[in-house]
Amino acid sequence: MTQFFTNLRLLDPQAGTLEPAAVLVRNGVIAEVLADGATTPESAELVDCGGHILAPGIVDIGVKVCEPGERHKESYRSAGLAAAAGGVTTMVTRPDTDPAIDSPETLEFVTRRANEAAPVNVVPMAALTKGREGREMTEIGFLMDAGAAAFTDCDRVVTDTKVFSRALTYARSLGALVIAHPQDPGLSKGAAVTSGKFASLRGLPAVSPMAERMGLDRDIALIEMTGARYHADQITTARALPALERAKRNGLDITAGVGIHHLTLNALDVADYRTFFKVKPPLRDEEDRIAVVEAVASGLIDIICSMHTPQDEESKRLPFEEAASGAVGLETLLPAALRLVHAEMIDLPTLWRALSLNPAKRLGLPGGRIAVGAPADMVLFNPDAPFVLDRATLRSKSRNTPFDGMRMQGKVMATYVAGSCVYEAN
Repeated sequence: MTQFFTNLRLLDPQAGTLEPAAVLVRNGVIAEVLADGATTPESAELVDCGGHILAPGIVDIGVKVCEPGERHKESYRSAGLAAAAGGVTTMVTRPDTDPAIDSPETLEFVTRRANEAAPVNVVPMAALTKGREGREMTEIGFLMDAGAAAFTDCDRVVTDTKVFSRALTYARSLGALVIAHPQDPGLSKGAAVTSGKFASLRGLPAVSPMAERMGLDRDIALIEMTGARYHADQITTARALPALERAKRNGLDITAGVGIHHLTLNALDVADYRTFFKVKPPLRDEEDRIAVVEAVASGLIDIICSMHTPQDEESKRLPFEEAASGAVGLETLLPAALRLVHAEMIDLPTLWRALSLNPAKRLGLPGGRIAVGAPADMVLFNPDAPFVLDRATLRSKSRNTPFDGMRMQGKVMATYVAGSCVYEAN
């Protein structure tokens, strides 16, 4: 099967360019990138892109799919459909399921389910410690053989530094990537918002931004000691950025990510106890948000993700302090990220490095680029198309989005996985 994509603007995060071009795809792989106006090859199916932007599909690290255990919140089928509609061609899924994905058998089960049900690529992560309890590390080698892309206990911090250092040392010997949640668990226990005047006025339990800095400082010391490959799942405060910059400058194998909600929302959005804005870590002050956006623009923070965390209505329709944390993000990631472009805080190629190229490189995946020999995992989108988000239209089983009713700009027109169209806008 041969397809010829024409009448498009090609977004190339590797070269940092956005310019007219044409793309030839053969058997699901990019065969050639041609100049705009190139002649359509014989026997190729012509795909007119309508002048929209064609970019590498988004590689989203940290997607929670609630199989096994809580399929009513999200299944691989519903998450896959949401991902396709959001331009996400690869979901890197979290192991914080019930039970946790901490054995080769459980990992093989979810991999089989994902391949059967999801229309996009699914790359699973496995737990770093058994049951995510922080006491005994998992069989990292066997889990890698079963297909685990990285190892993480998600938002449960491994408090025993001896256990964590042993796990990092073992991971380093195998070349495995460890993903951690930088946070001091003592300070952040029970917190619902970030400390400050707003939290005090609302009477909500709060955590200082310094808890993130303290957690990151500890992890950096352990990386320095063990030489492990490490990724901080979310850096959300200005106070953590100098430590991250020093660690990179000193040559440690460290990268950092941030969730889209921390780039586009702030602590004041909680307003009158709106639980759809309760995420983990809690939303930060505007000064922190701006500092983190600037860190993404400069490349200090490498990756933007959705931190897709489905929660059902029963978990969210509770008093703010008791409500579950998390928000869905697979379908809203692209238009929310484009807010930064429209605000002229970041340019499109830089944004796409963080959304697609960098996560693919960090995990050793073949996607994230439009180049000869790369898989034809692509998203076609109109960055200027306006719409009002209605959470009732989301494809996720859970619809806990903070963007409900908001005006947004940027629509996915089509999503391709290995050259096959898995989503097309009406």
